[in-house]
Amino acid sequence: MAAGEEHETQRVRRPSSEQSARKTSVGRAGSRTSETKRTARRVSAPRAMRYATEQLQELLGRAPESVSAVKPTEDGWQADVEVLELERVPMTTSVMATYRVTLDKEGELVAYERTRRYTRGQIDRRS
Repeated sequence: MAAGEEHETQRVRRPSSEQSARKTSVGRAGSRTSETKRTARRVSAPRAMRYATEQLQELLGRAPESVSAVKPTEDGWQADVEVLELERVPMTTSVMATYRVTLDKEGELVAYERTRRYTRGQIDRRS
């Protein structure tokens, strides 16, 4: 590893080939070159879903169970991720939570918030 690279954060979601390409595009001061910024493009919806669950799991320490919504935004992606917060018996009384995750165009988590808590057996009633 070259001097200055040991402080670079390794991300769980990047395949090793992307990491190598990214390291070569980082300048000595740690900023990306203008070429990298120009070639950055939005990740696909399936990848955005995977990245949202992986990064949220890393932050919460709990494995997400599903992604209930994903949609593109101007700046990247927004996903709703369902997480088991408290396991109970019977399983239908376990406490679940919905987290809204905001990703940038490259799939990096920018923000998240818990939007809802409910029991697993609960059904939404819509008017």
